[in-house]
Amino acid sequence: MDEPVLLTGAGGHVGQVILERLGDKYDWRLLYHSQPAEEPNHPYVTGEVQDPADVRPAMEGAGAVVHLAGDPRPEAPWDSVLPNNIDGTHTIYDLAVQEGVDRVVFASSNHAVGAAETDKRTPDIYRSEDDFRLDGTEYPRPGNKYGISKATGEIIGRYYHDTYGISVCNIRIGNLNEEYPPVDYDRGQAMWLSPRDCAQIHDRALRADYGFEIVYGISDNDSKYYSIERAREVLGYEPQDNAAEWDGTEKLSE
Repeated sequence: MDEPVLLTGAGGHVGQVILERLGDKYDWRLLYHSQPAEEPNHPYVTGEVQDPADVRPAMEGAGAVVHLAGDPRPEAPWDSVLPNNIDGTHTIYDLAVQEGVDRVVFASSNHAVGAAETDKRTPDIYRSEDDFRLDGTEYPRPGNKYGISKATGEIIGRYYHDTYGISVCNIRIGNLNEEYPPVDYDRGQAMWLSPRDCAQIHDRALRADYGFEIVYGISDNDSKYYSIERAREVLGYEPQDNAAEWDGTEKLSE
């Protein structure tokens, strides 16, 4: 991609991983909520993601947006997710249209379907005796208000794709963690996402050809109950890591 890419929420965990691993691959523009502790290596602005006056200077001239900004807390209250997550996502799409941006990669979350993970009423098409796959075609079933905000962000993207033709990839990000062991409970093992797989799926989402997509951002974990087949098919995503085999180091792929 020759045009700049706006990365919102650049100071968060996912944003830091993307910049560490893809920093030299794109002409980044960065949006921070507050002044970063260290001077970034890329042009940046600070401000509120829901305020067009704060966002517009970073959006101007961009060809794509990776939208990560928002309140990331699963327990976040409504008076935070409404302005930071829902209004903020609407602002990003609205300015993208105004500035002629072609593509938005949206950081959705497993919490958009959190209630489906443990509910025994989940349809058999997603659940069997020894298998469980949510593949992005299911209806959102958020388990908290943060999940409501992420499901709403996906719907906002659907509207802007249908109405204005923007390419939209919603990545339902799992549990990004580089520690060893990555997680010590079954649910965390199932939805684990390694740093290099996180960088890869965002890289592929910036380069692939698609219209509107919902994919799951997890590694190729033995115990996964999210499907990564759509991410493989549409984005060309080929995860390198597996929570069951992770020892805290990255091995070269065979």
